[in-house]
Amino acid sequence: MTIRTRLAWQFAAILAVTLLLFSVVIYFFTYQTRRSAFTDSLFARARVVAHVYLDGANRGNDESQASYRRYLRQFYRTLPEEEVRVFDSNNKEVFYEGQGPNLPVPLDLLAQVRRAGKYVEEQGQYHQTVGLLYRDARRGEFVVIAASLDADSRSNLQTLRQVLAGGLLITLIIVGIGGWFFARQALRPMQRIVEEVDTISASDLHRRLSKAEGQDEVSHLAQRFNSLLNRLETAFAGQRTFVRDASHELRTPLTVLIGELEVALLQERSPVEYRRVLQSTLDAARLLNSLTNGLLQIARASDDPSQVPLKPVQLDELLLQAHEEVQRRQPTCRIDLEFGEPPAGRERQPFLVRGNEALLMAALLNVLENACKFSRGTEQPILAILSASKSRVRVEVRDRGVGMTEADRQQVFVPFFRAETVRNVPGHGIGLPLTSKIMELHGGLIRVASQLGEGTQVTLELPAALA
Repeated sequence: MTIRTRLAWQFAAILAVTLLLFSVVIYFFTYQTRRSAFTDSLFARARVVAHVYLDGANRGNDESQASYRRYLRQFYRTLPEEEVRVFDSNNKEVFYEGQGPNLPVPLDLLAQVRRAGKYVEEQGQYHQTVGLLYRDARRGEFVVIAASLDADSRSNLQTLRQVLAGGLLITLIIVGIGGWFFARQALRPMQRIVEEVDTISASDLHRRLSKAEGQDEVSHLAQRFNSLLNRLETAFAGQRTFVRDASHELRTPLTVLIGELEVALLQERSPVEYRRVLQSTLDAARLLNSLTNGLLQIARASDDPSQVPLKPVQLDELLLQAHEEVQRRQPTCRIDLEFGEPPAGRERQPFLVRGNEALLMAALLNVLENACKFSRGTEQPILAILSASKSRVRVEVRDRGVGMTEADRQQVFVPFFRAETVRNVPGHGIGLPLTSKIMELHGGLIRVASQLGEGTQVTLELPAALA
């Protein structure tokens, strides 16, 4: 069932239940009101009968029935199946007027009227019998019984039922049709969004949905979808750039490998020449291996954070391990370590963070090795400062190397980008992009500040873990 049909049915069902309850309430109160009015009318008839009968009896003549008929013709109309009786203190019927079968009145009914003073009995849905105790100073107590059929209420309530049922049916038909068209109008923006989404493919992710300027729910949905398209466009563009650059970088060592091997196979060579070819091939293979490992690390750092195991890591110990590894790889590079004072309240483990040890080690190695590569030829040592606050742990790596321009600095996190000043330095341009992804994976950040010819400062910040 479509949303349009469901909305129309739900709207019609809610209205139907509401109108049905409203109709039942109207009918119930109308029925109770007419019933009470008819009961009051019968009691009024009983008082008239008692007054007319006693008036005739006190004058000593037998004109009670004639007087009652004249009174009815003058002030009232005769009710359907109307019967009125008057019983004296001995339960003897002394007056009767009516159109009914004149059935005898049970003595227990008369006794109940004498005890309670009033009596009402329902005989069927619209037939009532009332009893009234009437006291006269000269002639004593009398019981007046009046009975009649409420034909007006029966007719009017039947008409009311027909009007309510017909009105309910007509209203449901009108509301059903109106709800169908209303749901169509309400869902038309959604249908337009679906049509626009169907026309967007991977080749035109720059397109955006048009219904995103309003403040209603459809506009909010369009805005969220446009945000999703922004992320997809960025991801697709990054993927295309990554594949293009990675292919270019991988082609270089592969070309060297193939070229060296083809040259070696052209003719017989001396062992020295073969050794030189093998050494060149080994260097190209190592370069290819390093590049492949970097690409794998970038892919791993781009994983869902929930899939990367995290545990408490002592960043000071990790920095010492990274320092030893860099010194082993590049023994001519001098790196000085400086540890800041622990903040108040965190003297025990001030440099504790929560992260993946292997990834954090890769980030530290990338920053330290970059500092070593880009500061060769300078006499100033590289300075690595580890400090902590109550909520953050910070590593700053400063070198006095070649530095870079502001334009190059803004692109250092683009995979395979190489600054103009370091094109002659071996590398692939994946160290800082990898470090940036690792920091993002750990909820941290990386900042790069650099001046051309004065050096570069790279700052890593991570959330501190509770000891």
